[in-house]
Amino acid sequence: MHIAILAAARHPIAEPFAGGLESLTWHLVHGLRDRGVDVTVFAGEGSDPALDARMLRTSPLRLSDSARADVSMMPEPWLREHHAYLQVMLQLQRRDDVDVVHNNSLHHLPIAMAASVPAAVLTTLHTPPTPWLEPAISIASGVPGARLHHVAVSEHTAAAWRHVTEVDVVPNGVDVRRWARGDGGPDLAWAGRIVPEKAPHLAIAAARAAGRRLRLAGPVGDPAYFARCVAPLLGPDVEYVGHLGTSGLAALFGSSAATLVTPAWEEPYGLVAAESLACGTPVVAIARGGLPEVVDAATGVLVDAGTDTAGDGALVGRLAAAVEEAGRLNRGACRDRAVSECSVDRMVSEYLAHYEVLTPGLVA
Repeated sequence: MHIAILAAARHPIAEPFAGGLESLTWHLVHGLRDRGVDVTVFAGEGSDPALDARMLRTSPLRLSDSARADVSMMPEPWLREHHAYLQVMLQLQRRDDVDVVHNNSLHHLPIAMAASVPAAVLTTLHTPPTPWLEPAISIASGVPGARLHHVAVSEHTAAAWRHVTEVDVVPNGVDVRRWARGDGGPDLAWAGRIVPEKAPHLAIAAARAAGRRLRLAGPVGDPAYFARCVAPLLGPDVEYVGHLGTSGLAALFGSSAATLVTPAWEEPYGLVAAESLACGTPVVAIARGGLPEVVDAATGVLVDAGTDTAGDGALVGRLAAAVEEAGRLNRGACRDRAVSECSVDRMVSEYLAHYEVLTPGLVA
């Protein structure tokens, strides 16, 4: 079986990962190769050399002066990404050695052109519906004879797409060998992209209300938000430790009493929660999106979001109270749930099962 994996182009597939999409792609490639599957990867510049990826790029982007003079021209980064995926899909139209194209991108072209390639196409839906992807999937799914299949990273995300097409579920996975169990400690942890929709300002307020020190980790995705809502709150009891790779994050989670997960949007899956559980650390999370599928009553406390996201009301109080409750949970149970429900091995096996359905008669 030969699988071609299309990654997202905006961030490299390399540690420290920009987000769950990049982590999933990296682990899937390595997990498939470990099982002897032939994998070709198309990824953005700067990706891990071990992936041996074909670069998703159009460099230089050749535009005439007349084309550049068009007042309706899209921003050049958008054009580069568009033409990069166009090139890849045109290449795949001529490839008869690929059995499944696994689309992990957020771009519409791999979906819109899926029926034109000889291979079956499986798309993982990492987000709720977007105005680019929703019409592309709706149109492509209606093409006669197209071998298209869609999976989502949680049941919550799948349900958001089922008005468009049939969607199965393959939850994300974490490498439970690298995310090892830690002994815990008095502090709290928070990790993720530092952007408004991840709401680290809520975690800071909750930690202070609980009387706990908080360590924050992650890339600054929105510098203006960081400067306005996070940086002024840093101090002896709130430390920003930077954008950490797997080993650094595992040490952070493993030495913490609990991990706060504070989305202000419908989290598609909740990879940070799975990573924390693998380190034996209970989770205190706002019950949004796919998080209730990751965290159960034995491994964390889910807090109702209510209507308060300002950071100074009842939601902060509920989060602070949940910290004390989470501290009484068994760290072994957290680790056991991650191993049984959230592992990369489970994720890879489920994707292999989908590939085999799409390619009857072939074996990995």
